[in-house]
Amino acid sequence: QYNLIADFMLVSLYMPKIKQNKTVFFFFCGGVDSSVSLALLRDAGYDVVGCFIKTWQPDFVTCTWKEERRDAMRVCAQLGVPFITIDAEKEYKESVGEYFINEYRAGRTPNPDVMCNREIKFGVFYQKARELGADYIATGHYAQSKNGKLLAGADKAKDQSYFLWTLTPEILKHT
Repeated sequence: QYNLIADFMLVSLYMPKIKQNKTVFFFFCGGVDSSVSLALLRDAGYDVVGCFIKTWQPDFVTCTWKEERRDAMRVCAQLGVPFITIDAEKEYKESVGEYFINEYRAGRTPNPDVMCNREIKFGVFYQKARELGADYIATGHYAQSKNGKLLAGADKAKDQSYFLWTLTPEILKHT
């Protein structure tokens, strides 16, 4: 079960034209790129919900989630877009934080970004968004998906598909 206390964002510059009145839950932090992406989705006729995900941080890391959440809330208020927050702190600690620590201790090079995408953004967030009625989710990753297949971004220098390689065709059809 997830607490609705945060927002989450995912958007691509590649936005296929689909029927109006589709709901997109958009994971974002309130930064410029994601804010523009949110506005583009809204202006393209989608019913957009801005989403923020609260994740776990170790005690020795300064966490700015409150400021990021506030920025995201302000953008949504300015654009007239609903905003939700999803608390995934426990899930993040268990599936990303502990993975990272265990891999590092074992002498391997972990990739927490891949795990966060699989377990949190396209796991917890995807499931919660679908439960709440989202037709699609969007994030700020620079990549493309078409017919359930992951494709590199048009600009190879900015491509982030490497961080999304664990996504299933089912999830990609709703991204």
